[in-house]
Amino acid sequence: MQEQSLEMKNETSNLIKALKGDNKLQGNWGELVLERILEKSGLRKDSEYSVQQSFTNEDGRRLMPDVILNLPNNKKIVIDSKVSLVHYEQLVNANEEEKDALSKLHLNSLQRHIKELSEKRYEDIYEIDSPDFVILFIPIEPAFAAALQQEPQLYLKAFERSIILVTPTTLLATLRTIDSMWNNERQHKNALEIAQRAGALHDKFVGFIEDLNKVGLRMNDAKKSYEDAMKKLHTGNGNVVSSILKLQNLGAKAKKELPEANKARALDE
Repeated sequence: MQEQSLEMKNETSNLIKALKGDNKLQGNWGELVLERILEKSGLRKDSEYSVQQSFTNEDGRRLMPDVILNLPNNKKIVIDSKVSLVHYEQLVNANEEEKDALSKLHLNSLQRHIKELSEKRYEDIYEIDSPDFVILFIPIEPAFAAALQQEPQLYLKAFERSIILVTPTTLLATLRTIDSMWNNERQHKNALEIAQRAGALHDKFVGFIEDLNKVGLRMNDAKKSYEDAMKKLHTGNGNVVSSILKLQNLGAKAKKELPEANKARALDE
């Protein structure tokens, strides 16, 4: 996480000069940094998070949050990216006399975005059990530090508006936590599926044993029927085998002989 955060900081520093003064390009770059952090977090696009989904609130106003994080149990968290480089760049390159005024302008820009984001009420587009806050992503950590130095209560004031301020470092830690939540959720679901499959296998095995027992009973019944039939062939007055032997003795012509075992049994009986 430290190495990835440092890489993000270096990329940020290298791009500041190229981006300053172009608000549209700044916004696109901020969203790109946000998406790269999401990719490094282990979360999967269009599964654990989605980008640039469009919604319409109760007033008919169209809303398009930068990122929507999907949490277990169908909960959602909105992430909005904020890039404000104009006043910050001027602040970095200003002399001592200009820094105080530019610091206030930089802070005002961030505070204005917090207010506007709060008024969008992104959290209201989801179910009531979703987290009632929005994450505001500031991709330039020194810019956030400069605003925080000017207003130490900035984080708490944003929190009062249901806005959580994050930078690349803190966002990556948050996303890794969410990734762990998803891993635990998948393990829990797997455990439930294993238990269900084990129960189904147990029931199937019990049914198999019951069928085998029925087969055994039927085999016993068949064996008894076989023994009863054999007794009728060999025992009692006028049994079939003895009668056939008498017919042979009387001169009845036949092409086949009775098996010796059957003759012996009839004679023994």
